Amino acid sequence: MRADPAVDLTELFHAHRPGLVRLAVLLLGDRGLAEDVVQDAFVALFRRWPLDDPAGAGGYLRVSVVNGARSAQRRAALRRRHHKAEPDDGPPADAEALLGEEHREVLAAVRRLPRRQREVLVLRYWSGLSEAEIAETLGVSRGTVKTCASRALAKLEGELR
Repeated sequence: MRADPAVDLTELFHAHRPGLVRLAVLLLGDRGLAEDVVQDAFVALFRRWPLDDPAGAGGYLRVSVVNGARSAQRRAALRRRHHKAEPDDGPPADAEALLGEEHREVLAAVRRLPRRQREVLVLRYWSGLSEAEIAETLGVSRGTVKTCASRALAKLEGELR
């Protein structure tokens, strides 16, 4: 007899949500938006529940969060282009006070990287994924992951000297 699928989904939510929110925050720079992206990923997973391969749920969620972050960035860019008079919705004013100066510099430099390089670094060094897992998550080759990581690290090294 199969266990209750709602319990499985609840356990999956509690196990993966914190890491996915951190991933989205690093990609987006906005906690509220990050939580929305993660919630949307779980809603999409719920629509597909029960899964044929429950072991792949973590990967599915990670890909959904990265794609959701990309979509959110595109929407934000469109809003900025069409509504130039509106103030920029950045992180809360006290967010910077919570980080040390060195961390602020590194995060600012990472946020200035091109999207793909930023995604590769966040997935590698924050989420601890292997090159193969990053390639699968982003839908690119392992060579592309290596190249993006190398270029991103070189750019960060140059900026943070």
